[in-house]
Amino acid sequence: MPLSRSLLPISAACAVLLSASVHAAELSPSGYFLQGGFAERSAYSVTGGLVWNWDWRTQLAGGEITAITEASISHWSGRAIGGGRDSFIQLGLQPIFRYRFNQGASPWFLEGGIGLTVTDKLYVTSTKTFSTRFNFADTLGFGVSMGPRRDSELGLRLTHYSNASIKRPNPGENFLQLRYAKTF
Repeated sequence: MPLSRSLLPISAACAVLLSASVHAAELSPSGYFLQGGFAERSAYSVTGGLVWNWDWRTQLAGGEITAITEASISHWSGRAIGGGRDSFIQLGLQPIFRYRFNQGASPWFLEGGIGLTVTDKLYVTSTKTFSTRFNFADTLGFGVSMGPRRDSELGLRLTHYSNASIKRPNPGENFLQLRYAKTF
């Protein structure tokens, strides 16, 4: 199946989620991010994406909660069956909620979210076989905003990808990711 046709269902789902989760008057992104990560047994990922800030915030437990939506494209690589490496392209859409300490004044934040992803083909490596191209992304992380306008971020995330047992096998894959983000 051609890549453009195989990604059509997730593109439609991403458009619906993006329009539902972005609370801004326009759809212009507010920043970008780059991240690299690794998983057990020599799998790795490289990801780039765009970020949209939500026009929403609330105070909780001495801190401030805000949210962003991320749209991403990733390259995954894993050990292929029979040797060598195999590559996978993944599209993702994920809302992320952030808790910033000190009523939102702290440069430090915790974050988490659950989103949707799709790969161009089944993720099959020498040690893992996914049963679906569609998967969920569960993310937990922390980071720090830097610069005089706090327009740069450095963070560390743990993201678990799996289909939530919609179909078996469902081994999942956990990536530890180092992330850099820049606000426009």
